[in-house]
Amino acid sequence: MNIVIIGTGYVGLTSALGYTQLGHRVACVDVNAEKIAQLDLGQIPFFEAGLSDVLRAAQEAGSIIFTTDLASVLSEAELVLFAVGTPSTSTGEANLSYLLHAARDVGRHLDHEVLLVVKSTVPVGTNRRVLEVVREAMTTNGRSDLTSLIQIASLPEFLREGSALADFMAPERIVVGADDEIAYRMIEELHRGIQTTWVKTTIETAELTKYAANAMLATKITFINEIANIAERTGANVIDVAYAIGLDSRIGPSFLNAGIGYGGSCFPKDVSALRQIAGAHGYDFKLLSAVIEVNNHQRDLFLKKIQDVLGDLKGRRIAVWGLAFKPKTDDVRESAAIDLVRRLYALGAEVLAFDPEAIEAAKRVLPDGIQYAPTAIDAAEGAEALVVLTEWPEFRDVSFSTLKTRMLDPIVFDGRNCLRDAHLEKFGFTYVGVGI
Repeated sequence: MNIVIIGTGYVGLTSALGYTQLGHRVACVDVNAEKIAQLDLGQIPFFEAGLSDVLRAAQEAGSIIFTTDLASVLSEAELVLFAVGTPSTSTGEANLSYLLHAARDVGRHLDHEVLLVVKSTVPVGTNRRVLEVVREAMTTNGRSDLTSLIQIASLPEFLREGSALADFMAPERIVVGADDEIAYRMIEELHRGIQTTWVKTTIETAELTKYAANAMLATKITFINEIANIAERTGANVIDVAYAIGLDSRIGPSFLNAGIGYGGSCFPKDVSALRQIAGAHGYDFKLLSAVIEVNNHQRDLFLKKIQDVLGDLKGRRIAVWGLAFKPKTDDVRESAAIDLVRRLYALGAEVLAFDPEAIEAAKRVLPDGIQYAPTAIDAAEGAEALVVLTEWPEFRDVSFSTLKTRMLDPIVFDGRNCLRDAHLEKFGFTYVGVGI
């Protein structure tokens, strides 16, 4: 199939490269000329393992192109896929302006039958609004005779940063919402070669499913953090609690890791957006309000732990390991680590940070006074405490005996409990985790 994908961000580019592996020809469109030029040179503007090799192979095979000129590629498209960002507004709603602008552009240039597909995470009702916008633009440009041939389908993405390409090629499920069997069959053809469970449903159901999935995962994270807070006050161990309840098949072990809370490009905005969707339909989603409140408060509690041990942070040299919102990515959007680094710096701490992939991204959002180290060990030079904020597996591979000699005071605050079984006490460290 000939596919046009609008948006070359994380979802758009990963999906585009996945579709080339399935034998499709993909044209990627973006308004950012600098990003398009970078992709043309085979350079991916974010870190995601495996994508560079796939991009190189797709370019050599001629199965992918990048352009800012939508009209130049739209004429051959059988399917137009929207993968533009829907960031949160100041009130927590999804900002649909980029998506609707893209829809108008498509409508202005479209002169033949295609299937529109929305892969962006959007509130219920957005797909039909996109279809309406496209048809209106076509009518304005003298193509009203074709508008009835334009249909739309919802195809929410469930990619995890750090394993996105693997998730695309071997998804746990594919959810597709459409109004007719032809659209379903086109989406099936689009994914020919992928073996998985298909969930075929209405457009509105598919739209809501993505929000529901992320809200459920965020709720699990928040729940175990509440249990961690109780554990600290009662002498219990949240690690053992999580293991025990995770053995219940109705609960499962995933997303039961206590720490400083969720972040990233999806959970914060999607949880807020789902609460706004509920409110717009006259329902007070109290559970999600509590999830958001508890998640934000978790960072307050962790910062208080640091202050309780160290006292006044002004002038104190603090080493930070981890800036990305999770390991195996350079994404710092809504990162709890970034938020805590800002707070430490605002309290007067001298922060020296390290992250295997996210330093450059962090520099764009953190104050200029933050310092960065080339290695994890170097970050701890002369530090009065080490604060671990992202659970990168390589942090477990450092020489802790060497680390102790480089630090002024061997105190470790582990915001992800990722070093809990490294037995730091035997190296002479004071170890402070979450819920243990």
